[in-house]
Amino acid sequence: MLIPPDFSIPQNSPRNLWIFAILFLITILLILIMQSLSTQPQLLTDPFLQLPTNNSIRVVWFTEFPGIRHTVSYGDNLNQIVTANTTKLSRTREDRDSRVSEEVKKDIVDHKPIVRNIWRHEAEITGLTPGDRVPYQVKSETQNGQIVTSRIFSLAPNPTPGTPLKILLTSDHQLMPMVAANLQKVAETIGRVDAIFLAGDLANIPDRASEWFDDIRGRAFFPCLQGRAFSELDKNGVKTVYTGGELIQYAPLFTAIGNHEVMGRFSNDRSLNDQFNDSFPILAAQEISADRVKDSSFNFDTYQEIFSLPREEKYYAVTFGDVRLVVLFITNMWRTPSLDANAKGRYRERDRDFNHPENWGYGQHIYEPIVKGSEQYNWLQNELNSPEFKQAKYKIVMFHHPPHTLGDNIVPAYTDPVQIIDREPNGNIKMIRYEYPKENDYIIRDLIPLLEKANVQLVLYGHSHLWNRFISPSGMHFLETSNVGNNYPAAIGERRRFVPPAYQEEYVPIGDPNGLEPVMPNIAPVLGEDGQPMAYIASNDLTVFSIFDTGAGVVSSYYFDTRKPESKVVKFDEFKL
Repeated sequence: MLIPPDFSIPQNSPRNLWIFAILFLITILLILIMQSLSTQPQLLTDPFLQLPTNNSIRVVWFTEFPGIRHTVSYGDNLNQIVTANTTKLSRTREDRDSRVSEEVKKDIVDHKPIVRNIWRHEAEITGLTPGDRVPYQVKSETQNGQIVTSRIFSLAPNPTPGTPLKILLTSDHQLMPMVAANLQKVAETIGRVDAIFLAGDLANIPDRASEWFDDIRGRAFFPCLQGRAFSELDKNGVKTVYTGGELIQYAPLFTAIGNHEVMGRFSNDRSLNDQFNDSFPILAAQEISADRVKDSSFNFDTYQEIFSLPREEKYYAVTFGDVRLVVLFITNMWRTPSLDANAKGRYRERDRDFNHPENWGYGQHIYEPIVKGSEQYNWLQNELNSPEFKQAKYKIVMFHHPPHTLGDNIVPAYTDPVQIIDREPNGNIKMIRYEYPKENDYIIRDLIPLLEKANVQLVLYGHSHLWNRFISPSGMHFLETSNVGNNYPAAIGERRRFVPPAYQEEYVPIGDPNGLEPVMPNIAPVLGEDGQPMAYIASNDLTVFSIFDTGAGVVSSYYFDTRKPESKVVKFDEFKL
């Protein structure tokens, strides 16, 4: 079996027999070496950067072994060493739907998830000087004394005001097909970025470990952002493998919570997809004991365990160079717009669940209130009045759900669902449906006036998987740059959103439901089938990224045509803050 098919054993010459024996032994040795290398412990990710301050930054990485010591060596000669704190992720699992090796799947029974043992290591590098980049390398030592190291990268603390920066603005990666190509083109076009602002939906099922680390399709979250992806695109018979971009080893990552960072009700028996799709409003779970409310409603534990963010909160604010970035938790449960009898949807409950409230979905319920007077709203008011915010040159607010978009996911209005139960004369339930009063849209009614008053220059968001931008009458910019990996179509022209018939509220089928016209790209807009320029990009062939250049105060957007792997990236839009 080890001999190539065209390799025949010589029968006569002793010399040839010796040559064959040597070649055979070399082959056996090479196989043993390869097997040995394949079983050597490895880092699950490269290191990535988090939570910079004026003189420090955090370095984080993951392994599948607990180890006995994990360190970061840094400085000109890597002669300074700091020990990392190690924690184990508590909810990372795999199930039958995971794209992992059969070796990992062998212990999975039916749809029951199995625990994936993953350890997180975090070290704080202190005593840094703004403007000075410092080389660093991480090392993890196993229980039997083997040492695994990363390559050498570089880090820096928070840049001082006035430092020109290039910041990647992105969203909605979700292991989509074009993400690796998108991030590879970022690295090739821009080089090393200084930070990444990511407006939610990082993975798809947040408790599925492989979606973060090693999905066998080669496009998991960390590999794409670390240049370690191997994602193949087949366009018109031309296959191209993209590796992503080596970005977060050098630049801190700031993220917002999207609906795909939130898991629903916890279970040891149901698939991860089922759990993800089964979030339950906290108020509806209040009868459960306090220590079990999270497992009986929803959680974002894996997201919070993976990342280090300011205040360790669901929403936060940070100063980075000339930018004051305010990140909000504005997202709700996505449910199907279908009105079918078996749809646990945004507008109705399933027929079979009418008399089983424990199975109700409660429509597109909101995870964290932003209504005026809520805890998050009050926190935001204080932040917008803080010296850090007021003195910042650039004021950016980032969250997931769109205030303005041509995409489908803006409908219905962002408000608490109003449950309406229609009954037969005998009292039996005929229908359970949900309305979303447009005048109560919390983003438009409560949030946007607050941001306008505070002179916010840019609102960054995602969720609809397309690119479009808007400007309010006061001059505040809105940018949705989430056509990263695949597109959900735009509701414009003859293409209409699905809206429920015979419902009392207004559900807008075309355009931006909140009244703004999209801004036409001002450099090289993409042409539609009619040859006319389009005010958006919604494509499964073109992938888009945006860069904020703080030195020039300019946001530039680029697209790359994956049907033409040798083509250049095209800058198609630019605006100044």
